[in-house]
Amino acid sequence: MKHDHYDDTLIARVLSEARTIAMVGASANTSRPSYFVLKYLVAKGYRVVPVNPGLAGQEIAGQTVVGSLADLAAPVDMLDIFRNSEAALDVVREALPYQQKLGLKVVWMQLGVRNDVAAAAAESVGMTVIMNRCPKIEYGRLSGEIGWQGVASGVISSRRPLLGPGVQSQLIDKS
Repeated sequence: MKHDHYDDTLIARVLSEARTIAMVGASANTSRPSYFVLKYLVAKGYRVVPVNPGLAGQEIAGQTVVGSLADLAAPVDMLDIFRNSEAALDVVREALPYQQKLGLKVVWMQLGVRNDVAAAAAESVGMTVIMNRCPKIEYGRLSGEIGWQGVASGVISSRRPLLGPGVQSQLIDKS
């Protein structure tokens, strides 16, 4: 798959189907982007498991931190990588042996993170890969929430958001 552009329906599907997200590189520092994203996704009804060996057993935004992917309990639908592009390959390689056990379907690399070798490895076992995107930003954009928050997108449209009220309620009800 080419990773220079993603269709909005793909992103919407991933965000609609994911229930549990393992966030590798989550930080307890409230000024770090990973903290904001984790807190936002939890507020939207996702179960987010922070993965950070230095914080194992502690809590970030009310979520218990695990030290490694080996410590995750199934199911985990999406792996969100908050590490640099070079580290992404090691994270994916670490995740591959647990894919079946956890039910991993998606590898998501955060803004500024792109590793084509890691993407190819994940896709070779059937996982969907999204790179250089943020699920928080994409959720807000596709739900129309960003527009309501006053962020100027520069686009005026009468089209309904892909993650409209019906889908938003499905996203919030993650039970």
